Amino acid sequence: MTISGALNNAMTGLMAAGRATQVVSSNLSNVLTEGYGARSLELSSQSIGGLGGVKVDGITRNVDPILIADRQAASGSYANQRATLDFMNTLDLLIGTPDQAGSLTQQISTFESNLITAASRPDAPDRLATAVDSAKDLANAINSISSGIQEQRTRADLAIEEQVDRLNSALSELQKLNGQITKAHAQGADGASFQDYQQKLIDEISEIVPVKTVSRPHGAVALFTDGGSILIDGKAAEIGFEGVNLIGAGMTIEAGSLSGLSINGVEVKTGSSDGALRGGSLSAQFEIRDELAPNAQEQIDAVARDLIERFEELAPSDSAGYPLPGLFTDSEARFDTLQETGLAGRIAVNELVDPEQGGDTWKLRDGLDASSPGDVGNSSILQKLGEAMSSSRHQASGDFGTGALSAVNLSSALTSMFASDRTSNEQQLSFSSVRLDELTQQEFSTGVDSDVELQRLILIEQAYAANARMIQTVDEMMETLLRI
Repeated sequence: MTISGALNNAMTGLMAAGRATQVVSSNLSNVLTEGYGARSLELSSQSIGGLGGVKVDGITRNVDPILIADRQAASGSYANQRATLDFMNTLDLLIGTPDQAGSLTQQISTFESNLITAASRPDAPDRLATAVDSAKDLANAINSISSGIQEQRTRADLAIEEQVDRLNSALSELQKLNGQITKAHAQGADGASFQDYQQKLIDEISEIVPVKTVSRPHGAVALFTDGGSILIDGKAAEIGFEGVNLIGAGMTIEAGSLSGLSINGVEVKTGSSDGALRGGSLSAQFEIRDELAPNAQEQIDAVARDLIERFEELAPSDSAGYPLPGLFTDSEARFDTLQETGLAGRIAVNELVDPEQGGDTWKLRDGLDASSPGDVGNSSILQKLGEAMSSSRHQASGDFGTGALSAVNLSSALTSMFASDRTSNEQQLSFSSVRLDELTQQEFSTGVDSDVELQRLILIEQAYAANARMIQTVDEMMETLLRI
């Protein structure tokens, strides 16, 4: 080997050792950085002009794409179930448990008990007033549940708008990043840092909308949803949505009062099972707004309908023979079966028995059509009112089966229904959480291993020392030759 050849070998070795030191240093400094892919230096022997040495081919970012894809899918599933469980927990708080003061079941039970108490002393004005007050409390409780459900729909609509903005922003950034990675690849530059950020963007997107990542030439990627929609393949898609300020019980996509989603101007489905962007946190908000909350509203409307109809059967008729509203009304009118949607938000106590609206509590005892107080000892109407609450009726709406239920039993069935749904969702969320944690740990374990990096650093030090010694030896040889 010539002196120049030996010197060239040593110099390339020092350069490779220096570059390797930078790679190890980067790995160690990012050992706890989320989304960082461990780097390794790729080397090969070279032979240029008869000279040997080592050639730096580039830096490889070492990740497991299958593991990352599984973890991203688990992240989207977890975000979806977390959002729906939050809604179900809120629903439980609105309804309350049977043993909880102020719960719907407690309000119904209290009202029924106060009717019985009033019937035992129909001459006592305070007992009549207490019965009317408990009826108003019951109606207000049902109103509050309905308002709470629609508030959750409004919040879901706002969350959809925010997440669509985040999604569009991330897709736009990813499009730019794809261009930067492609440019770096063409120039032979290190694009590993760009790829780290690329993965972080895909992580953010996959939590909102689970995606499948497809590699494109020169390090770029394309993203496709489980529903088959293209989010980015060269150019980023534009997701469209228009939020509203306030949602009412009758507002739906089908009625044109709520916005759906569009991709590049084309309307797409948003259902939890068939939506184009299903599976992540965005789909969960649509499920809350358009499926879970309307179903909950339907059930509480059925409870309000049952309550109104129990007392409409006892309501008097006017002079023309038309039946009048009962103790509970639909905004002071009789219930119309074609107007059940949102009934829980409109149910109210008949103003004829409410002193705050100019009514008289004694009409609870003497009849809603009574023009003056009757026999204060007559409890027949009060007894019938109490019996109306305790009697079992078949439900004309709602998902309560075909059995006959009393008012209290109907409320308990409603509570049980929502609790069962929440328990099922909790189990699914628990599984998703364990799966996500396990995949995250597996991904973390395949990342930077500090022990391995330190061992590699020792080898680099030895290689550096050997190449430095070679240069020193060449220097000594040249000095010897010059002295001859």
